[in-house]
Amino acid sequence: MQEQYLGSDIKKLGFGLMRLPTVGDGGWMADIDIEQTKKMADDYIKAGFTYFDTAYVYGDGKSENAARDAVVRRYPRETFQLADKMPMGKASSPEDLKKLFETSLERTEAGYFDFYLLHAMGKDLFKKAEEIGAWEFLKDMKAQGKIRHMGFSFHDTADVLDEALTRHPETEFVQLQINYADWESPTTQSRLCYEVARKHNKPVIIMEPVKGGMLAKMSDAARDVMENARPDMSVPSWAIRYAASLDGVITVLSGMSNIEQMTDNLKTMADFEPLTSQDESVIDQVKEILASIELIACTDCKYCVADCPQKINIPGVFRVENDRRKFDNTDGCKMFYGFVTGQGGKASDCIACGNCEERCPQHLPIIELLKDAAATFEG
Repeated sequence: MQEQYLGSDIKKLGFGLMRLPTVGDGGWMADIDIEQTKKMADDYIKAGFTYFDTAYVYGDGKSENAARDAVVRRYPRETFQLADKMPMGKASSPEDLKKLFETSLERTEAGYFDFYLLHAMGKDLFKKAEEIGAWEFLKDMKAQGKIRHMGFSFHDTADVLDEALTRHPETEFVQLQINYADWESPTTQSRLCYEVARKHNKPVIIMEPVKGGMLAKMSDAARDVMENARPDMSVPSWAIRYAASLDGVITVLSGMSNIEQMTDNLKTMADFEPLTSQDESVIDQVKEILASIELIACTDCKYCVADCPQKINIPGVFRVENDRRKFDNTDGCKMFYGFVTGQGGKASDCIACGNCEERCPQHLPIIELLKDAAATFEG
């Protein structure tokens, strides 16, 4: 008998509205191609899928407007679910919570949110949420009918998640980063966080099943293993099916950026088949290939950044370079490189002072590695 839980009746592909198709230049802040987005939404709904996910901060409000124009104004409200998120980094008071929430309602014209989340929560933001009454605000909005279900998206360790769910059993669901590459990650802790959610009987919405696109390309060796096993399946479809095969999943969000990606995901998920034991062995082979790739042996201790005069996020740069090596996706990693260097110096800003190398417990040749990273991501 199929497990019954909140959202068990929702089909397992969610349309993430963070990486929508754009027109012109501008990267993250570019204008959304609304006509292509409408076509994608139409194909998605026609195939029987219903869950759309946006957030206050996506595209500085453009994503919420796209949800309005492509979905809310064009389909009966009861025929789809819309999820939105409270940007806790922008809230400092109960008044802020109210203003931010009302702005999202105005942008989307949704009337209410089926699923509403405190966004990108971790240890510090949980503390802030309690200080400014965020949980009470969610409960009030639910009582008023403006929220149907309340939860949070999460980016921290499993022990932090366990404490949060213990302190706030009113949480109805959690959104976690889960994919086969991060399943045993000591930093992302996909498996451990998933197990905590299951322990607390909270259904899970999965984000980053394709690891921000990293699992869509892959090295030739990994690609060959998957294509030889199932020539009819695309490389990213393995990642989507892996996530959707887990128990207690409401839906798996995919941030689709064009009609081709939508078509591939619909082909995979319209008649969803969970991974077989043979499929799981294929994933295990791919994991072994990823584990065999030589990476920068950075432990993220951050000793190197303490006295960096250029304020370079050295561990962040090395994480991006390691992803490039593992997933053979330089273009995708350039975007993440922009994120990790956005609040400080770039690799090319290194002045070779040597402070970092003196403090590195792993004795890494940091100066040379930063030169290589600058050539790769800034060239």
